[in-house]
Amino acid sequence: MSASILTVDDSASLRMAIRIALTGAGYAVTEACDGADGLAKAAAVRFDLIVTDLNMPNMDGLAMIRALREHPAQAGVPIIFLSTESDAEVKAQAKAAGATGWLVKPFQPEQLIRVVQKVLGR
Repeated sequence: MSASILTVDDSASLRMAIRIALTGAGYAVTEACDGADGLAKAAAVRFDLIVTDLNMPNMDGLAMIRALREHPAQAGVPIIFLSTESDAEVKAQAKAAGATGWLVKPFQPEQLIRVVQKVLGR
């Protein structure tokens, strides 16, 4: 059975690029359009991994991670930030919130797949 991954980004074109890369590598992908949507989907289904943007309307990635980490069922789910932000302070905030890793946009599909495989241990 393939790993299930939730991708959270307000850009439809970026969600599509992530979905194409990950489904091509054999992963099952669910999409969310912002942090609030991602939080609702993650509350309904336990994913093996979450890939999220930082800057989004309604609820940003940091707020979503903090909310997810408050739920015991989501405690061990790895979360990768995929963002244009590369500032060390923002990365520190993400790590403190519970992010597992960070990948800067723009990204190469192979780069995303390598990070996902490493985080999932596969």
